[in-house]
This record gives sequence, C-alpha cells and structure tokens, in this order.
Amino acid sequence: MSERFHKTGETKSNEIGAEGRVLSVRGSVIDVLFEEHVPELQTRLTILTDPPVPAEVTAHLDNRTVRVLALTPTRGMKRGTRVEDTGSALRVPVGPGLKGRAMNLFGEPVDDLGDISHEEMRSVFQPKIPLSEQETGQDVLVTGIKAIDLLSPMERGGKAGLFGGAGVGKTVLIMEMIRNMVKKHEGISLFCGIGERCREAEELYREIQEAGVLENTVMVFGQMNEPPGARFRVGQTALTIAEYFRDSQRRDVLLLIDNIFRFVQAGTEVSGLMGKVTSRLGYQPTLGSELAELQERICNTRSGAITSIQAVYVPADDFTDPAVTHTFSHLSSSIVLSRERAGQGLYPAIDLLKSGSKMLARHIVGDKHYRVAQEVKEALAHFEDLKDIISMLGMEELSVEDQRVVKRARKLERFFTQPFGVTEQFTGTEGKIVDVEDVISGCERILDGEFDEVPEQNFFMIGKIDEAGAS
Repeated sequence: MSERFHKTGETKSNEIGAEGRVLSVRGSVIDVLFEEHVPELQTRLTILTDPPVPAEVTAHLDNRTVRVLALTPTRGMKRGTRVEDTGSALRVPVGPGLKGRAMNLFGEPVDDLGDISHEEMRSVFQPKIPLSEQETGQDVLVTGIKAIDLLSPMERGGKAGLFGGAGVGKTVLIMEMIRNMVKKHEGISLFCGIGERCREAEELYREIQEAGVLENTVMVFGQMNEPPGARFRVGQTALTIAEYFRDSQRRDVLLLIDNIFRFVQAGTEVSGLMGKVTSRLGYQPTLGSELAELQERICNTRSGAITSIQAVYVPADDFTDPAVTHTFSHLSSSIVLSRERAGQGLYPAIDLLKSGSKMLARHIVGDKHYRVAQEVKEALAHFEDLKDIISMLGMEELSVEDQRVVKRARKLERFFTQPFGVTEQFTGTEGKIVDVEDVISGCERILDGEFDEVPEQNFFMIGKIDEAGAS
C-alpha cells in the first residue's frame, strides 16, 4: 500500500481525521506530533488555525513525529495548534469548466468570477506514462516566429526551453507564442506561472482576454509572494490539469511554464528549510530528481500530446549553472536569448547561432529547409568570426567576398526581427505571423544576392521579405 501511495497519492492513510499537535514552527516548516496514526508521506494535512493552513508531509522524524511543509503563510501559528490528517494527497479539480479560468495551486479561483465547475478531484502526484504507452513522432509545431521556425523548429509533444537572463524578453516571447498558437492550432493552452510577479500575471490574463483566446486557456499561478511550498507544487497542479485534457478530453495541450528556474529556486528554499546539506552552488542535492519528476510527465500518448515551452532564467547569464544544465538535458529544442542582440534592439533577441533543435534534420523538415538553415548559420558564423577584424581595421580591409558575406549576414540578422502582436500597444506596429515557406524563401533570396542593393534597415521589423522592397 505504501509504495502505491508514493506513486499516485490516491491511497488513503490508516486513519482519516487523525489529529496531531504542532511541536515547532520554523517559517514554512512545521513539526507535528501524532499520538496514534502517523500519516504517509505526501499526505495533505490541515493545520486548524484561522484561516486553516494546508500542509504536506515531507519527512518522518520518528514513529510519532512528521515534518510538514506549509503551502500558505504561517503567520500567527503557535505550538499546540491542532492538526487534522485529510487521508489523501493534495487534490485539484479537473474538467472542461476550468477553461477560461485563472486559479492557484489548490484549484481555487483568483479571477473573481465565482466558483470553478469541475468533474472530479485528482491527486497532483500522478504516475508518469509507461514507455510502452508513449507515442513518439516527428511532427513540427509551427509558431509563426521566423527565427524559431527556421533555426530551432519545435517538436509537437516535445519540450522547448527559452533561455535568457533578466530583461531579455522571455515572458514577451511566451505571450506571443500563446497568441499565435491558439490562433493557428486548435487545442488547449495551459499557462503555469511559477514565481510570477503579480503585475505580469495580471497583464498576461488581460492580454489573453483581449486576444480572444481566453476560452481555450487555463491559467495556474504560484506567485512570487507565496511560500516556497506553493511555488514548488504549482507545476504538479498544472500538469495534472494538462493530463486530464490530454487523456480524458483527447485534446492537444500547449503547456507554457514561466519560469522553470523558479521551480528549482523554490526547491532550494524548501531543501534549506528542511536542513538538507547543499550541493553545487548552494542548490539542493535532489535537484536532478525533482526536475525529472516534473519533466517526465510531459509526453505524448495515443490520445493526445502535451507540448511544453519553458522559460528558463539563466543566473548572471551563466549557462554552466546546475539549474540550467539539468534543464537542458530534458529539452528537444533550445531557444537562447542574447543580451547583445537585445542591446542592439534586435527583437526577438534570439541568439541565432546558439539556439538549436533536434528537429532540424533533413528527413524531418525537408531538404530545402535544412539546406537554407545551414547556409544561414554558415553566413552568420562567418560574420561572427570577422567582427574583431571589422572593429579594429574596418570593413575596407576585408576581401570583396567577405564584405558581401558580412552585408548579407547583417540583413539576415535584421530579417529575423519581427513585430509582435502583444507589443503592438507599445510600438504602434502591427504584429506579424509568418509561414515557414515565406521565411525559407526570404532567407534564400537574401543569400542569393537578390537584395544586395537594398539598405539593411529595410529588413528591420518586417514580416515577409517582399516588405523590404525589390532591388
């Protein structure tokens, strides 16, 4: 019985309603004494303060004492407070009634629209799908964003990472993807905000509402001002809802997580509160297994697919950080955002050389797409190699051929900029969604020299190549 409980959280404890007493309170970590029946790990307890505080059992200290993690603030809690065992793990509502709603990790509404209708309550600790039941395919998910679709195509049912430091445009890019993909693909979008700022959550909700796609979107938030336990568990809540739509409703789900680093950060806080010895750079020793437990539930089945796009904050722009390297290992495509491109005003600030995808293969995207993508990368890499010479000696010292490559590479860099619909109110420029064929054709025409006489500023913030003007 114990083994099954750890996997699914569905099995009941020995004594539902068993009572304990608070022994000590240290921030979000509380020690509770049970005289008779000790609850299982991952059981949800209710600490009977005013208002009641939900908590989760994380460790057994001895045969009568458990250590629990509070999921809401513990201000005012004292020793001796009564604690009730609910007999099951944290459960959340699932059902079609969740569409168009914003909620917290308990499935409680945060959008002032009344109660959420649901079909059933499910444990957030669902087992991952066995390998024999998973489906693997080679379908590309088109986003309408030029740099991604050409150089880092996303996999349907795969995991894509958006890597970047603070202020380079991760959230804006995710918002644009929600807008584009709900318009282009019939499916459910599920946004999971881990450690979101309250301002960002409100702006995103309003943006999705104005775009007219809220009725097919579910939003789950564990915000920055909430305890680490709430931020640590909100990802499981979102995945449980996504699995319902995939398995019961047989729908494709787009799961957007902003920001997966905040999940790791919450785990670090929880680990420190629990008194565990730290690992590299102060991270928790269980970093790899905690991240894998979340990531391995994102997969395809015969009934549908969960495609995940995850923003990954890169601390101090250090891509060797353990949180970043562990996340890399789970992804099928990585989109790296560059502070240098952001500084030049080239948005989206995608690093065209460092970004990549396992889907960019000849047998998946086709011969022409693959060939043009490689030629684009070759031209950009050659330009990168010549930058030092240009800065010291100037363009005039380059050979005629090198000058031609540099000019075309600069035009390619500007062609990969794109006006976004979500920034239209700030820029006054209408957002553009560009088909893959138009991107391939545009890059090919630039590389073939058709636009050699066109000024490079004509390629900045356009959609299709024809907007740059003919030579």
